[in-house]
Amino acid sequence: MEIVREDNVISAQGNAKKQRAENLLYRAVWRWHFYAGILFAPFLVILAVTGSVYLFKPQIEQVLYQSYYEVTPKDEKLAPSQQIEEAKKLYPDALVTTYRPGETANRSSEIGIVSHDEGFTVFINPYTGKFIGILKDKDRIMDKIEEIHGELMAGTLGDRIVELASCWAIVLSVTGLFLWIPRKENRIAGVLLPRFSKGRKVLRRDLHVVPAFWVTTGMLFLIFSGLPWSGFWGENFQSLTTNSGAGYPPSIWTGNTPTSTVKTKDIADVPWAAENLKVPKSDVNGLVPLSINNVVDIANREGMHPSYKIIIPNEKKGVYTLSAFSPKAQDEATIHIDQYSGAVLADYRYDHYGFIGKLIALGITLHKGTQFGFFNQLISLVICLGIIFISISGLYLWIKRKPKKGMGAPKAPSIRIMKIFLIVLITLGIIFPLVGLSLIFVWLLDWLVIQKIPSVKKFMNA
Repeated sequence: MEIVREDNVISAQGNAKKQRAENLLYRAVWRWHFYAGILFAPFLVILAVTGSVYLFKPQIEQVLYQSYYEVTPKDEKLAPSQQIEEAKKLYPDALVTTYRPGETANRSSEIGIVSHDEGFTVFINPYTGKFIGILKDKDRIMDKIEEIHGELMAGTLGDRIVELASCWAIVLSVTGLFLWIPRKENRIAGVLLPRFSKGRKVLRRDLHVVPAFWVTTGMLFLIFSGLPWSGFWGENFQSLTTNSGAGYPPSIWTGNTPTSTVKTKDIADVPWAAENLKVPKSDVNGLVPLSINNVVDIANREGMHPSYKIIIPNEKKGVYTLSAFSPKAQDEATIHIDQYSGAVLADYRYDHYGFIGKLIALGITLHKGTQFGFFNQLISLVICLGIIFISISGLYLWIKRKPKKGMGAPKAPSIRIMKIFLIVLITLGIIFPLVGLSLIFVWLLDWLVIQKIPSVKKFMNA
């Protein structure tokens, strides 16, 4: 009997030690989730709100610029060169940079010009050559929304903040899922469904935790599909993808691979997979430049998606670049054409992309809500609204729980005790360097400031 009792004591001690370790881990995860939410939830709300609006860019711009876009179809369109000449008559001192034929019979043509270092789009009726209107590129409302969404209208600094918030949203998701995992078996209430009959405190908690679980997968998809556009992680990931050995298949070049260091993204708005594609050079040889009419014929011959845009060269060795950044990833295409001979120097399409390139292309069109049309927009809208709701409900939950003195965060256990959690944080810091840098900053702040000032230490519960 004494042996049995001793075994029971040892077992109880082991269980108590295990329970204490689990509680410490739970508190550590909760603390990081708490501070990540406090710091980055406002940015996630901004991203979700602007993303919700930008999803419906086609419909919004159709309403805003209907008078610019729509024309009455007639038997035959004027030649593209005639349409450009009409724009030149109106703006003789401007430099013509792009031409975009309408993708449907009732769509106007768009001619891009630069005047006094500012970009404009001139809308021309392709049947009559009549001037419809002009828009300053930087004043387009949806471009403003995109700028807020991508860089908070703060240039490189804003881009880094957005990227940091996006990466920390991954930390929020990982820690949130850990906190969501039910501690009791066979429990659905408060895990998959909110509890409406357990009082306000429980309901407030459930209205944050339960929707967060259902939204997490969609939120992670939007984050990972958006990161390739980011200025730091995205640039490095793109370079790694391009230089991984896959590169660009020889089949896209009809001549020698160009030695130019100019990247296609430097001269045109092209699909993600083609941004680092080197721009070839035209072979001058005293030839007369090709007419824009011939370039349009080549585009039609090569089966370009009708939404394509032509970037017009303004240098002797420049090339015509045709970019189809289409609603569906499978229709993407980037073509470089010799401006004198009309030879297709490079033809890079979705079918040429490597596995990662195809994955990113699909991710981008799904992220923008264009891959599957209105259904895609609605699904993405639900995810964005879910992100807004869980961000606001999380902040509200903190406000209602917050003590009068202090932040209300769980007591911080020594990170050295939480070895597994520390490894997870380090791993995330390596994969997402800005997260790693921010972790170093937080550690230095804790070591040099928070731990040295008693009042701050007490307030932060450190």
